[in-house]
Amino acid sequence: MTLRRLITMVPLLLVLLLILILFGAGFALKILWWVAIAVLVLWLIGFVARPKGASGRWYRW
Repeated sequence: MTLRRLITMVPLLLVLLLILILFGAGFALKILWWVAIAVLVLWLIGFVARPKGASGRWYRW
């Protein structure tokens, strides 16, 4: 009886683990999209609002 119970629990645990992994990856990817959008907005602001008389580059690389 214990072996039968174990056989039914393993697939259930694997499905729950898969759900947790996919939820975590989705959450992380959503955060990365927001970070990418914020960086793009900052880059565009720096590109548009460059100082007058500058040589064309607003960054110091």
